[in-house]
Amino acid sequence: MKKAIIGKKVGMTQIFDESGKVIPVTVVEAGPCVVTQKKTVETDGYTAVQLGFEDVKESKLTKPEAGHLKKAGVEAKKHLKEFRLENAANMNVGDVIKADVFAAGDMIDVTGISKGHGYQGVIKRHGAHRIDMTHGGGPVHRHAGSMGASSHQSRIFPGKIGAGQMGNEQVTIENLQIVKVDAELNMIVVRGAIPGPKGGLITIRNTVKNNKVKNVETGISKNPQKASGRNPQKASARG
Repeated sequence: MKKAIIGKKVGMTQIFDESGKVIPVTVVEAGPCVVTQKKTVETDGYTAVQLGFEDVKESKLTKPEAGHLKKAGVEAKKHLKEFRLENAANMNVGDVIKADVFAAGDMIDVTGISKGHGYQGVIKRHGAHRIDMTHGGGPVHRHAGSMGASSHQSRIFPGKIGAGQMGNEQVTIENLQIVKVDAELNMIVVRGAIPGPKGGLITIRNTVKNNKVKNVETGISKNPQKASGRNPQKASARG
């Protein structure tokens, strides 16, 4: 990965582009993050850096955490996360990463903990339909229904939908676009929604998807099912 930063979700709003269209965006307080540890191939077998985000009182940390940060010579940080950056070998403990590591137009992946909805049934959790209200449905209209045969396989297969904990799990939204970056305010504005509640911790990194611009040639198609692909001469003559 080339770039990464830790941030906090502020909330959603909307902005207008140059043509006057409304763009729903999420505002993120990104950084500043401090390099609290550097891992090398010689000592750890791989290259990476550990970033710290959000100042906190030292009394709020455990003794191992406080000692780890004192050894690095940085202030107490509430959140620590490790990233295997491509330029990690060129970074040192104490370096500061700000929001301007990203720029408007960059495509990113955002990871966070989704909103928790508690213990929910199959209708709300999985979108299951309700049992008919007629013909003696009784008090089971919102139940999961039959779970499987009793003789063979005599068990419920993994992945069967059912009631249970909904939300409160790590979610990654890929291929989002950065609309605006303000390094002074430590602000990154992302097009669309990102996981988690307001104030939730998130991580931003460059997307893993390959966003190549396709070179679309007009005129002759390479698809043999199309007329221009079967007879290119006629297609070029029409053009």
